[in-house]
Amino acid sequence: MGQTDVSPVTTIRERILAALQTAESDDAEGIRARTLRLVACAMRDRDVTARGQGNCAGCEDAEVRKLLEVMVAQREVSAREYDESGRISDAEREREEMEILQSFLPQPLEGDALEDAVDAVVNDLEATKLKDMGRCMAELQNRYPGRIETGPAGKAVRRALC
Repeated sequence: MGQTDVSPVTTIRERILAALQTAESDDAEGIRARTLRLVACAMRDRDVTARGQGNCAGCEDAEVRKLLEVMVAQREVSAREYDESGRISDAEREREEMEILQSFLPQPLEGDALEDAVDAVVNDLEATKLKDMGRCMAELQNRYPGRIETGPAGKAVRRALC
């Protein structure tokens, strides 16, 4: 009792809510605060839906990640449409929001990190043939949720198996 929790913020949800608090204290009407409020509202909406389906804890981190990915995709489309119609300032605003949203998404594995992850999975699964590629890809996606891009990972697995 009397001690404060000093554990690091680990989930995407916690990072977003902490960033929202900071953004609102710095500039409550700024684009960062407005964007994060939209995300928080969408997360609460997903929580209500999850609770209706019997998940009392609300939506999980994977669902929040998917939500952010959808919001980024929506802004990409909007920015392109605004560019085509000559509304440059609106397109720039959409791109700013997109950058804010992307900052909360896990960064995809690339280069040596991807090669190391692939080697570990191939060794752990004792995969030796191209026939094992599906198992390796599934395991990569399980170990690194949201961080595996199918194309580069598939090429890396193929190189490791051949």
